[in-house]
Amino acid sequence: MANVVFPKTVFTTLKPFNDYSANDMRYGDMSEGRLKREFGLTNVSNVVDPYTLTRLTAFDNPQSRFAGVYGGKHNSGTVSIQECAKLLFEEMLKTSLPYSCIGPYKYLINQMLRHFYRSSGTPFNDEHLNAAYSHKLHSNYSTKNTVTYMRKSIGLLVDYQNKGFPQDRLKDLEAAIEISILPKFNSPIHDKINGMGITVHDVYATKIDIISFDVNDSGWKSRVKFTGQDHFGLDVDDIRKKKFNQFQFFKIWFVLQRFSRFGFKPFLTNMEAVIDIEGKR
Repeated sequence: MANVVFPKTVFTTLKPFNDYSANDMRYGDMSEGRLKREFGLTNVSNVVDPYTLTRLTAFDNPQSRFAGVYGGKHNSGTVSIQECAKLLFEEMLKTSLPYSCIGPYKYLINQMLRHFYRSSGTPFNDEHLNAAYSHKLHSNYSTKNTVTYMRKSIGLLVDYQNKGFPQDRLKDLEAAIEISILPKFNSPIHDKINGMGITVHDVYATKIDIISFDVNDSGWKSRVKFTGQDHFGLDVDDIRKKKFNQFQFFKIWFVLQRFSRFGFKPFLTNMEAVIDIEGKR
């Protein structure tokens, strides 16, 4: 029975890497009418109206006690498209604070927003994002997480007689990974306030490579590389969800990305981590 020669890719999600055709990677494709009619994005900002390019006062802020006191709009001057975008980005930074107030990764949102503001559309890579990904893999103690499933599956399939992993059992390892919960930043508490839930949240595509695999009489040890990729962009399903469209941060984000007047480019966020998985005989 032949054993696998490593390194070897053992799992890749159906969703592909570098998927620029995804809805959340579109930009500048919507009119003012559609944004208001289909998504209810009328009151987008508290400081500027992106449709009329006018600054707003406290009388126009829906969250202000002065809102609507005298009826109508009370703008304090017009702004250029560039000035309007700058004001919207500054407001995004302020409104992101409740989502990124603790932990070593809370500044990632600022870096990603600056990358978004540059509108180059180039992929985003950062050592702190890799560290967060690695930490997620090490700290996820759910019984259905991928690392746990891999450890259990490899432990059952390892070939101690030939000191390796059987080639014809790779499909069983892949099947185990498929029913596991792949790493993502969606914990109900920590990821909501450490910045990761707002910067990444889900992970669009994942690839798992076993770099090395060693077996001895007492157990086995593998070095595994996880590669993840997400999209820093919003799709139409996102903005229709109440958890998104009720907050200024996401409304501004969607308008900056999808409104034809702005069209700031979304981008791919890349992350990777190498961890050790081992077991006893």
